[in-house]
Amino acid sequence: MKRSDFYYELPKELIAQTPVEPRDSSRMLAVNRQTGELFHRVFSDITEYFRPGDCLILNNTRVLPARMYGERIDTGSVVEFLLLNQRSFDTWEVITGPGKKARVGHKFTFADGILTAEIIEVLADGNRIAKFGFEGNFFEVIDKVGEMPLPHYITERLEDKERYQTVYAKEQGSAAAPTAGLHFTPELMEKIRSMGVEIGFVTLHVGLGTFRPVKADNIEEHHMHSEHYHLPAETAELINRTKADGGRVFAVGTTCCRTLESVATFRGEICEDDGWTNIFIYPGYEFKCIDCLVTNFHLPESTLIMLVSAFCGYENTMNAYKVAVEEKYRFFSFGDACVFYGE
Repeated sequence: MKRSDFYYELPKELIAQTPVEPRDSSRMLAVNRQTGELFHRVFSDITEYFRPGDCLILNNTRVLPARMYGERIDTGSVVEFLLLNQRSFDTWEVITGPGKKARVGHKFTFADGILTAEIIEVLADGNRIAKFGFEGNFFEVIDKVGEMPLPHYITERLEDKERYQTVYAKEQGSAAAPTAGLHFTPELMEKIRSMGVEIGFVTLHVGLGTFRPVKADNIEEHHMHSEHYHLPAETAELINRTKADGGRVFAVGTTCCRTLESVATFRGEICEDDGWTNIFIYPGYEFKCIDCLVTNFHLPESTLIMLVSAFCGYENTMNAYKVAVEEKYRFFSFGDACVFYGE
């Protein structure tokens, strides 16, 4: 398939700039995978799509305040740092801008010296390896220094950092939020549990490659970024028990979907696993684990809309997006939700 097959026109005013309150009051487009039938709901109605014996799997990654501005010690130049992957306790892969001001040997200070950094390597793709100096806990330090790395299409300032975290965020390490989970509240999760639906967690630390555009005209030529995941034993057991008893697996977000499908593909079964994945899911992929998908509306020509098309069918997906634009749903990270469900 061609990249252009996944293009749709999106008016700029439909890109959500701020989250709605309460979280579960966002709109939700429900799409039947088998028939393509559409229903306009609000997110709190998602309980109507569960059955006792189903399970709900969530990504409990926590977003780092990964955008920081450092001052180069020798020149005073200000350079933006974006944390990507932790290599060791004090060493990270980062994106810097402008890159020409962050070459090997250059040293930086942040927030009057509570954090320092030295560039020790430039990678082939232009990213840098930075060695940081600090006292105490690194994550506590960057919480004081950093800002939330909101996507480029969000131009308004976020007043409350926690609003770009899910209410169940736990494991530090993401460069972006698993945004499908932003709609859940503790009360809604408790209501889902009370229906006889068990909830399990995986961890996939979202990389900024999520936002990188597909440049190849033939989508099969696109190379995915790698992201670290962990599937705990208790979640694997929950999924296997659910399947054995005839229940359905609801994955919240493309990150959760990619974690479960990666393990099922790499291991040939759902089991405890920890590793890196660059799985690219597009139409023609045969799903091995998930039965239903909760997600937001994704960018045109992105790997994420390709994943949704693989799950729900190309025609169903593109029609859902067409209707969502016509009905003025809110799009992207702070936008409205979809649930793609089936029997």
